[in-house]
Amino acid sequence: MTLKSFFILLGLMLALTGVIGLNAPLSDNAAARSAALIAPAGDAWRAALPADPEAATAAYMARLSPAAKARSDAYFEGGYWLQLWGFIVTVLACWAMLASGVLNRLGAALERTPLRRVRRLLLPMAFVLLLSLLSAPLAVFQDFYREHAYGLANLHFGAWIGEQLIGLAVSCVAGGLFLAAIGGLLRRAPRNWWAWGTGVSLVFLLVMLVIGPVYLAPLFNTYKPLDDGPVKSAILSMARANGVPTGNVQTMDSSKQSNRISANVSGLFGTIAISLNDNLLNRTTLPEIKGVMGHELGHYVLNHSWKLLMGFGMIMATGFLFLRWSLAASVRRWGARFGIADQPDQAALPLFAILFSAYVLVMTPLLNTQIRVVEEEADIFGLNASAEPNGFAEADLQLTEYRKSDPGALEEFFFFDHPSPRKRIFSAMRWRAEHLK
Repeated sequence: MTLKSFFILLGLMLALTGVIGLNAPLSDNAAARSAALIAPAGDAWRAALPADPEAATAAYMARLSPAAKARSDAYFEGGYWLQLWGFIVTVLACWAMLASGVLNRLGAALERTPLRRVRRLLLPMAFVLLLSLLSAPLAVFQDFYREHAYGLANLHFGAWIGEQLIGLAVSCVAGGLFLAAIGGLLRRAPRNWWAWGTGVSLVFLLVMLVIGPVYLAPLFNTYKPLDDGPVKSAILSMARANGVPTGNVQTMDSSKQSNRISANVSGLFGTIAISLNDNLLNRTTLPEIKGVMGHELGHYVLNHSWKLLMGFGMIMATGFLFLRWSLAASVRRWGARFGIADQPDQAALPLFAILFSAYVLVMTPLLNTQIRVVEEEADIFGLNASAEPNGFAEADLQLTEYRKSDPGALEEFFFFDHPSPRKRIFSAMRWRAEHLK
């Protein structure tokens, strides 16, 4: 592939991105339509629920209409294939960069300018940019067209593109810094770069945990303090009771992007904040909010951020060990063909990305399991903290808008990074049954 062909391909991908986005079937009153697919229930219905957890769970699941179940199943199962397509697109985009020699040409051009002193930072940033642009058609189909097709999104295409450009700028800076650091380790510690790289990855993730909620999240949503009232009082009461050291409860305008309910306890050290989106406030009742917030407080109290950080660190260390062998073998096999001098050569970044993407794809079930385990722990904590099993079950029923409600065991193991809605509702009904005694 010539350099000219590469830029023609890049232009075609950007044009295709626009065509897909402009032809998306925009959502229309998605919240009302979703609500209509779940049969309403009042306090009398909940009081009449059988004590047996299985029977009570079945009663909750029966409120989900066949149309709603079919839609959420189709949406979630389509995501299985999108994981594979994401890997394929990454491989093809990286191959195009290798075959065209675009990074070699760009690196040589930078050497002839005053920017040569920061070439080792700018080239990884350019790689992230080019990979994102070549992958843009799949991104707009997955995150815009498909979300609107299933009634899960609210932004029009122009506003969505605006947010994507902000995210792209952040990715280029953060990804460029990370890849430049790994490249430096490859040059200076060729034998042990994988171990040092694991440490750099953990520090990078920790920094993102600290600065993300404070500096990055407000780029996409407006945060403001939650007004005083019963909701704020209930949340702060649960926080105090469970030793969460913050009085900062805030809400964000997530409804501009979608109708999904969401909340989190974010930040570390002095940046801890309890956040809930406006959809949670507008679409649920106080018992449901308490159930959701109890779960989120559980993540903080049970130190899930640190546990996941260590778990991801072990997976990253194994991945870098795999790369230490596979990248060296790949450079020996194809380096001369693609103008790659050695492993630290930044022209090898596409090879690095292909190999690491293959590793992550294989490790996806393990990554999902790590997350799913801590989510189950937070569910149990939240039920004990809120004492709202019915509120928790009602919130979980709403999650069936975009999550398959009742998957098989193997399906859940391979593809779910959260427990299935049915399993979470059963957990709530089991808690309820024991407390009815």
